[in-house]
Amino acid sequence: MDATDRQLLGLLRDNARMPVTALARALRVSRATVQNRIEKLEKEGQIVGYTVRLKPEAEPHRIRAWMTVAVEGNKARQVLQALRGDPNVQTLHTTNGRWDIIAELRADTLEQFDRTLDRIRLVDGISATETSILLSSYKL
Repeated sequence: MDATDRQLLGLLRDNARMPVTALARALRVSRATVQNRIEKLEKEGQIVGYTVRLKPEAEPHRIRAWMTVAVEGNKARQVLQALRGDPNVQTLHTTNGRWDIIAELRADTLEQFDRTLDRIRLVDGISATETSILLSSYKL
């Protein structure tokens, strides 16, 4: 991956629906070059999909939270696999420091959120969790 690919990915992160002609103009390359690079990045697995980002106000009743997770011993892979299967776990990140994993949780109701926390706390290999509900978001 070269500098042009990184610039292309940056533009697509900002707006995945940006027309190829606009991408080409911004990168100062031909339209065919942009199309070929996108196809190559998809084929190599660098681009694995496209998504929609919503403003928090678009889902006003949706509960979002960050959960930090401490893992026992070397059970991180097992814990990650269990968390991947939970429908209310939106994203997972491994990290260093006090916590081993950060999970973004989403739920439609407090009851659903409570059930999600209960499920996660029962996952074998999790020694501790700490959860913070997101109240406001300021930059998207």
